Amino acid sequence: MPRLKNLRTISKLDADIHHIVGDVHYLALGLPRENLVLTIHDCAALERLHGWRREILRQLWFVQPMQRAAVVTTISETTKEELRKWVGNLADKAVVIPNCVRAEFVPETKPFDDTCPVILQVGTGWNKNILGVARALIGISCRLEIVGKLDDFQRAALRASHVNYLELGRITDEELLKAYRRCDLLVFASQYEGFGLPILEAQAIGRPVVTSNLSSMPEAAGNGALLIDPSDPEAIRNALKQIIVDASLRDELINHGFENIARFRPEPIAKSYEAVYQSLIR
Repeated sequence: MPRLKNLRTISKLDADIHHIVGDVHYLALGLPRENLVLTIHDCAALERLHGWRREILRQLWFVQPMQRAAVVTTISETTKEELRKWVGNLADKAVVIPNCVRAEFVPETKPFDDTCPVILQVGTGWNKNILGVARALIGISCRLEIVGKLDDFQRAALRASHVNYLELGRITDEELLKAYRRCDLLVFASQYEGFGLPILEAQAIGRPVVTSNLSSMPEAAGNGALLIDPSDPEAIRNALKQIIVDASLRDELINHGFENIARFRPEPIAKSYEAVYQSLIR
């Protein structure tokens, strides 16, 4: 019922451009076709559901909204290819325009603490692989700072691995920026991402990154990260140890990260969306 109410409300709006940017794709069914832009971030919900629930979601969140939108954008080539699995050739309609890193994420120099580095973990959801990171940190002297709220099972796993961790919980944008500045490196051994913005946020600040070799993460990271198999705690551990002991590797990753981040600054992304909007206005 709330979704039907949303559709009735949205159908009364009048604008030059309507752009759906969040996980409310079904609103496309209540908007005019000719000036509608739909951004799809990922297909994770389709992977988690089954049977008739998956089919309802596929139709109302993907197939019909994509058919209705004048322009469909996705945030990565990976998401576009995932769409092909679920909607077939309709995925050809999608234009890839990546997410951008906020302008306040700029280089912040910090001496690397190789005796007890601060390792940042952003996110605690089902895909963020907290349990794998916990196992990987066994025997590594560090402090793990975790953005997001842990569940009891995750806390138990971290304690069982004797990880010195700080649960930051849900924090503000300003607090998140401070966490990046405070850390020595980012571990982002996620099992699934539609994009992987924390990779770029860490690179923009000037921090080395360990991330996964699957999904959209290699696409986002460029050459500015060590890529690992997130299902292998030993691989995560070895990559973290490499960064901790090898100053030249850290410098190399940081420099490549600075080069990579230029693709994701607000200005080029804004120009891409401006071109989409102008094409519809014309």
